[in-house]
Amino acid sequence: MTRKLAFDGIENFRDFGDYAAGSKRLKQGVLYRSAHQAEASDADLESMRALGLTVIVDLRRPNERRRSPSRRWQGFAAEVIENDVGDEHDDPWHDFLRTSDLSAQAFHDYMVDYYREAPFVGRHVDLYSRYFQALARTDGAVLIHCAAGKDRTGILAALTHHLAGVHEDDIVSDYLLTNDPQRFERRIPLMRAVIKENTGRETSDEALIAALGVETRYLETAFAAIHAEHPSLDDYMEKVLGVDAAARAVIEAKILA
Repeated sequence: MTRKLAFDGIENFRDFGDYAAGSKRLKQGVLYRSAHQAEASDADLESMRALGLTVIVDLRRPNERRRSPSRRWQGFAAEVIENDVGDEHDDPWHDFLRTSDLSAQAFHDYMVDYYREAPFVGRHVDLYSRYFQALARTDGAVLIHCAAGKDRTGILAALTHHLAGVHEDDIVSDYLLTNDPQRFERRIPLMRAVIKENTGRETSDEALIAALGVETRYLETAFAAIHAEHPSLDDYMEKVLGVDAAARAVIEAKILA
């Protein structure tokens, strides 16, 4: 199957279903992930409408949503899950840009630190929990997204895959699909301009690729942080996200075939 869906103005849009999951298989056309939709074209909106989305989970902070408000299609009626949990002015990414030396190593270190904290950030716990609740009750397709559709979204997609019984190799392979050379080529000039606007400084292509991409060790860091506090991912999902055996059974019935 073609996992990546072509859109004019929405980056990193793909179906993260259709993987083997034990003796079953994740359904295709039920689980989607992407970057934000602020730059969606009218044609993009019609393509999104055709996906049958009934729930959209926006993992961004309030200030991110204000900077890049989502575009919606005419007659939009999907449930939108978002929150305002945390400091109104919380903006760690831009804080990092202003204080960093903007080297590739600095971006890598930032991401490792980010993933170590991410599974337990209150905003993420609320949104991840509500996503799984919605996944259990909706009959339609679900889209999860953040700003770039790679970190917050990547962790949540990986947890969904784990719940479904997708093999670890496939979980990682799906996560790494963010590292699309064509996407890098499109986004590097835009990212360079954003950094220049915010810091007045230049940075290398190597550093920009580090900012735009993902690495296996990032996801491993998030899972290791979970294992440091819980005996298993399943225990974390039950104790922190509220996904108990009954919820798992309902979700599995929806997303597995």
